Amino acid sequence: MMLLQQAEEAGKVNIGEMVMHHAGDSNTIDIDYIFGVAHINLPRVAPIHLGPLTLDISPTKHVVFMLIAALLVFVVMRTAGNALEKRRATGKAPTGFGGVIEAAVMWVRNDIAIANIGHGGEKFAPLIITLFFFILFSNLLGLVPYGASPTANLAVTGALAFMVFLVIEIAGFMKLGPKGYLATVFPQVPGLHGPGAVVLSIAMAPIEVIGKLVKPFALAVRLFGNMTAGHFVILSLFGIVLMFGHLPMARWGIGFTTAALVTAIMVLELIVACLQAYVFALLSAVFIGLMQHEH
Repeated sequence: MMLLQQAEEAGKVNIGEMVMHHAGDSNTIDIDYIFGVAHINLPRVAPIHLGPLTLDISPTKHVVFMLIAALLVFVVMRTAGNALEKRRATGKAPTGFGGVIEAAVMWVRNDIAIANIGHGGEKFAPLIITLFFFILFSNLLGLVPYGASPTANLAVTGALAFMVFLVIEIAGFMKLGPKGYLATVFPQVPGLHGPGAVVLSIAMAPIEVIGKLVKPFALAVRLFGNMTAGHFVILSLFGIVLMFGHLPMARWGIGFTTAALVTAIMVLELIVACLQAYVFALLSAVFIGLMQHEH
């Protein structure tokens, strides 16, 4: 609303500034209402100095919506669990909201986690289920008015990917043992023995290490890029209306056309939000399974 007023007064608006303001992270949450814009300033915490490093642990907009996503996951699962317990206590089959959530959880558990991890995958199923629903709610919050997608922040997706990386490597070490784990870094080429096998094994080590690091990097960048791109496209299309908002003759035609395009992209973003949660959970399960059954 404020940007539209500025556009009408000045005849132009900085589209890049508008896009970065709404898509980026900040220490304030802006809510438009009929009389203007309300700025909710988040509390600031004194930074922590660790030698040359300075850590700012103040909560930001993405942190707030990340906590909201986690709370929504808890509320949904708790509500569905209570509904299922009541149905089972009376000897009835799950129905309604509880039945839908149970079906979704079982689908993630059986068809994503266990199907891709293989034998022993049931112990990793809670992690994969949590990742799926947390990322799904985080993605969907960006489509809510005045909302934001925590997954459009590289720090958030990077932290999720790093957590998966730790699970892959630590669980792999526990399953394969020291000797088996070292074989994933220094591979043994079948049929090759002697000094040639040692040289080739050492030469392949950097490639194997890079391969381990590329997996979490791909997880983080894929999720971040897909969620950020959608917001950029939608906000840029809205910017077209602001650019021509001072032209009375073109305002309505451009407004209706842009609204139709944005609506179509919002529907596409809804599909992408679900798809990216699925892809992250699927690849996490695949990477864990590859290490669990390296032999």
